[in-house]
Amino acid sequence: MPDAASNSVSAGWLALVTTPIGNLEDITLRALRILREADEIAAEDTRRAGILCQAHGIHARLTPYHAFNEHRRTAALLDAVAGGRKIALLTDAGTPAISDPGFLLVREAVARGMEPQIIPGVSALTFAVVAAGLPVNEFAFLGFPPVKSGRRRTFLERIRTLGLTVFLFESPHRINKLLAEIAEVVGPATQVALVREATKMHEECLRGTAVELRDRFQDRNWKGEFVVAVRPVEAGEPPPAENESSGAEFGDDPPV
Repeated sequence: MPDAASNSVSAGWLALVTTPIGNLEDITLRALRILREADEIAAEDTRRAGILCQAHGIHARLTPYHAFNEHRRTAALLDAVAGGRKIALLTDAGTPAISDPGFLLVREAVARGMEPQIIPGVSALTFAVVAAGLPVNEFAFLGFPPVKSGRRRTFLERIRTLGLTVFLFESPHRINKLLAEIAEVVGPATQVALVREATKMHEECLRGTAVELRDRFQDRNWKGEFVVAVRPVEAGEPPPAENESSGAEFGDDPPV
């Protein structure tokens, strides 16, 4: 579908733009064009958005749009689009609406009969799906685990029953706790991948069982942003590489 911007110079549009998760070069040509054409950029953090805009010569007005004001600001942004303004939404990094603001804006735009442009690109989630080295022909994304102990245990018990690779986000301050909890609740042989600081200078992916990683890093003071991959292993189950395909079976048509 062509961009709304190509249909009319005066027509307003709303675009949700995926931005780099670390390396500022990880942005598409389409995203740069949209941001340069925008009259206004609604940003989860205007300071971080300003760094990106400065790096790529983007001069649109920046306004805050985040979890604490999105209910107040959504209607005004959509009114501006209806009035002919071109509005782009940026979150701190990655794809809007994935554990970040964006869902409310899309929902209300659709309710008004507006079709937002979705500008794809890098995502911490899809980066981790590739990097984890675990079966991903089927997988689940569960966002951030709850902080309170009862709900947190229920969250981990759910992972144990799903029987597929699960991806989640976690604060660096709770990584050691999470590894211990996975070993206890999901199982000591649970396969885990810690994807830290994806695309950044200190990027690393640490893989092993929950117990191995717990014991190896129990004294480490973690920093940075994490995506954690968790693959439950049932008693007597062969390693994932022996019983999982890549998801592309013989005779499957290639993607189009």
